Amino acid sequence: MKAAYITAPGPAENIVFGDVPKPDAPTGSRVLVKVNAVSLNPIDTYIRSGLVQMDLPKPFVVGCDFAGVVEAVGPDVTALEPGNRVWGSNQGLLGRQGTFAEYVSVDECFVYPTPPNVTDEQAAAVALVGITAHLGLFRDAKLQRGETIFVNGASGGVGSTVVQMSKLTGARVIATVGSPQKAEAILNLGADYAIVYRAVEPNLALRKITPGGVNVWWETTREPDFDKIVAALASRGRIVLMAGRDARPPFPVGPFYVKGCSVHGFVMFTAHPDEQREAAEDINEWLAAGKLKPRIDRVMPLAEAAAAHRIQEESTIGKVGTLSGKIVLKP
Repeated sequence: MKAAYITAPGPAENIVFGDVPKPDAPTGSRVLVKVNAVSLNPIDTYIRSGLVQMDLPKPFVVGCDFAGVVEAVGPDVTALEPGNRVWGSNQGLLGRQGTFAEYVSVDECFVYPTPPNVTDEQAAAVALVGITAHLGLFRDAKLQRGETIFVNGASGGVGSTVVQMSKLTGARVIATVGSPQKAEAILNLGADYAIVYRAVEPNLALRKITPGGVNVWWETTREPDFDKIVAALASRGRIVLMAGRDARPPFPVGPFYVKGCSVHGFVMFTAHPDEQREAAEDINEWLAAGKLKPRIDRVMPLAEAAAAHRIQEESTIGKVGTLSGKIVLKP
C-alpha cells in the first residue's frame, strides 16, 4: 500500500511517499480501516522531526488522525463491522503506527462511528483537535454556562474548536486572531468578540470587554506570558495549557494563588480511552446536528505529505500563522 513514512526523525524532506506492507488481517480487538482522509497536527511534525522523542516503528508511518471505512475486524471487536464508516485519532504515538496510509490497523477503543451526514474530511479534521478541546474544556476547566472564556489563538484547529464547544455550552467567548479576515471567520463560528492582536493589545481590550476578568484562559501559543494571563483572570479562574513543551516562562505565583486560580496542562494522547470516547460521543452528536464545524484550511493529496509538514511547521514553529484551520490529506 502507499503511505507517507520516515525511516529516521528529521526534516520534512525525510518523509517518503511510497510502498509499505499493508497491515495484517486484524486479530483481537484490532480494526482494519481503509483510509479516505487524514489530517495534520503540530504534534505530527514534532514527532517526525525528533523534537518530541518516542520509540518509532521502522518504517514509521506519520500521522495521528484518520477517517474511512472498516474493511475487517478482529474476533474480539464488539461494536464495529466491515462497511462501517469510522474516524479516530491517537495513532502515530507511543509506539503505535501512524495513519498517513491507504490502510491503518487500530485498536477498537480508538475508533468511533462517523455520522451519516458528516464527510470523511470533516471527521478527520475534527479528530485530535476535537478530543483535545473537549478534554480541556469539560474534564479539566469544567467550563459552565454563563462563564467567560478567552481563547488566545483561536484561528487554528484546536482554537476554533474550543470557540465552538464553548458557545455550545452557553459561555461567552473572547478570542484573539491575527487578521481582520480571521476575526470575521471566528465570529462566524460563534465568538462574541474577536481581538486582532496585531492591532490591539489583548489585555487592554479584555479590561474593556470584561472588567471582572475571565473565568477560563485557553492558551494555544508555545510561550505563554503568565503575567498577562493571571492579570486577566477572575477569582478562581482556570488556565488551560496544551502547547509549549520546552517553554520555561516566569510565573507570578503570588497574584495567582491570591486569586485562588488553577492551571491545567495536558496532552490528549495520554487521556484514558474511555475519556476520549466520551468526548467523541459529544463530538458526533454536535457534528450530526451541524453545530460543530471543523475548520479546514486546505485539502492536499497524501503524496504531498512532506509539503504539508513544511506548511504546518512554518505556521506553528515558524510563527508565520498562514493556516486558518487544519490541513486534510487524501490517499
